[in-house]
Amino acid sequence: MIDVSLVIPLLNEAESLPELCDWIVRVCTAEKLSYEILLLDDGSTDNSWDVIQQLGEKNTNIKGIRMRRNYGKSGALNIGFEAAQGEVVITMDADLQDSPDEIPALRDMIINDGYHVVSGWKQKRYDPISKTLPTKLFNWATRKMSDIELNDFNCGLKAYKKEVVKNIEVYGEMHRYIPVIAKWGGFPKIGEKVVQHQSRKYGKSKFGMDRFINGFLDLLSLYFMSKFGKRPMHFFGLLGVLSFFLGFLMAAWIVCDKMLHVYFWHTRSPLVTSSPLFYFGLLAMVIGTQLFLAGFLGELVSRSNPERNRYDVKETVN
Repeated sequence: MIDVSLVIPLLNEAESLPELCDWIVRVCTAEKLSYEILLLDDGSTDNSWDVIQQLGEKNTNIKGIRMRRNYGKSGALNIGFEAAQGEVVITMDADLQDSPDEIPALRDMIINDGYHVVSGWKQKRYDPISKTLPTKLFNWATRKMSDIELNDFNCGLKAYKKEVVKNIEVYGEMHRYIPVIAKWGGFPKIGEKVVQHQSRKYGKSKFGMDRFINGFLDLLSLYFMSKFGKRPMHFFGLLGVLSFFLGFLMAAWIVCDKMLHVYFWHTRSPLVTSSPLFYFGLLAMVIGTQLFLAGFLGELVSRSNPERNRYDVKETVN
């Protein structure tokens, strides 16, 4: 059994890889931990793959996986999770901003403290305010929506029990929400550890400001799929019924008002189509019908999904 697997996605990090791997090997050797280092080359255009091959020839514990093109960090992590064999899986970035000195303590929290996931918290960051301020807002929104009390969801330095990474799927740009995915997947014990953050030594960041917009949209998508992925009618159907009912009330009010004017008050009433309420009611009923049909179609798609009745069983007693 391998004690720890280091899963490291990378893009154009040739300069930092030798130093990073030497650092990891030094820490694991000092702690007498059996290890494997999985370097996931996510479509690098520099000589990162050549460096990985050279490192693998020198140390058989260093393994490389080269993606055919750039799929993004989530895709690389998902491949790394599939390949990892360690009892504890630790992810970190390849830019030397995550310290391998944290490996023993992170592993100890998984093995001895019983955590399913331990997320790093870069309490003191060496990033400009244009990056730290949006990160704080992003973390606040994620805490409120997921009900997980973490200060830094986006920290790349995280530790996982092997069982966790083998039972979750990371896609799109969902790497930011792995603790959320783990919790909703039945692994609720999630901890946090303050970790050292180092300034970037080589190259430049591969992420721009658009990651915060994409991250928020991904959070909404993840929340919806976790709540209504297997029962879309409960979401779209409910909104559709409410919208249609509201429109029906508007139409009923217009009809009642017309009848009161004509049959009881014997006065001339304005045309139904001259009332703005008529168009609001018609619009509400049309939207309600469309939402209900969307829920119905979602149910049909869900029913045809071969994994519609897949539920993970933790353990059984004979």
